[in-house]
Amino acid sequence: MNRTEFVVTVAVVLLVAFTLGWVASWVVGRFRRVTADDMGEIDQMAQALHVAEEERDQAVAWAQAREREVSGKLVQTEAELAAAMEGLREARREASELRGYIESLNA
Repeated sequence: MNRTEFVVTVAVVLLVAFTLGWVASWVVGRFRRVTADDMGEIDQMAQALHVAEEERDQAVAWAQAREREVSGKLVQTEAELAAAMEGLREARREASELRGYIESLNA
């Protein structure tokens, strides 16, 4: 193969590569084309996503507030239970002392 044949072969290969690249670019461009309808739909989806994120944030805030409220009620209820149990122990002790006193009077 002489120099002229080599140059022609390289030129043909480069022309084929350029043509394939251009065709591939055109095909990708056709698939990726965004129309005005698509932009409207994308805007609607973005707005819906924004609304959903706001609602999620509100729900998380509500859940956290509710959890704090319930935790406070639980602590209060546990304190009331402890006080009631202490009162019951005291009442049982007093009842036991009174029983002992009554039995000692009857005996």
